[in-house]
Amino acid sequence: MSEFFLAFLGSFCGGIIFNIQRKNLIWAGICGGLSWITYVFTYQHTNGIVFSTFVGAVVVGLYSETMARVLKTPAFVFSIPGIFPLVPGAGAYFTVLYLVESNYSKAGVKAIETAAIAGAIAFGILFTTTLFQFVMKIKEKSRKKILLKNKEYFFNAQILNILKI
Repeated sequence: MSEFFLAFLGSFCGGIIFNIQRKNLIWAGICGGLSWITYVFTYQHTNGIVFSTFVGAVVVGLYSETMARVLKTPAFVFSIPGIFPLVPGAGAYFTVLYLVESNYSKAGVKAIETAAIAGAIAFGILFTTTLFQFVMKIKEKSRKKILLKNKEYFFNAQILNILKI
């Protein structure tokens, strides 16, 4: 519970830095808390940092897209603060530290790990955003089909009424 609160607080404060409207700050903080809890849960069960980060980013994407539709706000309002707990800041720090210490082998390993984590965040959000857009297009097409059928039915009914008279 304390990890959720700290991730919430980090995302909440990140939202303040990015001038997110007050009404959305709590929701942005919840997004960060959920992403971190998902990351921790997945990491405990898989021991894969990159995979756990990907799953956390998928949760950020799902939450952001859902809340964007519920609150009629752009999704990035929630996704940017939501990824704060997942960003590999320590990995970037240690990469530079190892470079300064001339420990190039450790720097290379840490740089690759950091890049993989950053890529997992990007792909997780990209995956869910693309999925949501795909689903929304299918939903829109089916809605248009239903409307078209209703118009066709209405038009045919009018013709039949005219012919009866």
